[in-house]
Amino acid sequence: MGKLLKIEELLMFVLGIYLFSNLDFSWWWFLVLILAPDIGMLGYLFNTKTGAITYNLFHHKGIAIIVYLVGAYSNNQTLQLIGIVLFSHASLDRIFGYGLKYSNAFNNTHLGQIGKK
Repeated sequence: MGKLLKIEELLMFVLGIYLFSNLDFSWWWFLVLILAPDIGMLGYLFNTKTGAITYNLFHHKGIAIIVYLVGAYSNNQTLQLIGIVLFSHASLDRIFGYGLKYSNAFNNTHLGQIGKK
């Protein structure tokens, strides 16, 4: 099942690349911004609960889709770009096993534990 989920996430990442290709931005924007959602980890400087909230805010695919759709509806390519980057980054993270965080520890995710077991 794990491999099947990774393939699914890979295909969603490819979808993000396709959606990006329909925008009027240079490709270097995608490469530069793909790691930007990790700014959500800064919440862990305060505590694990705040960290989980900020991390999940920047890694939730539902939020990414809403941002993209608001951009598409309003014909705002910057909002579309933000939605695509959030969505693509979340898919890429999940390929590598980084899921949404529980509030008790960074390595406790909806995909299981990260790191040594």
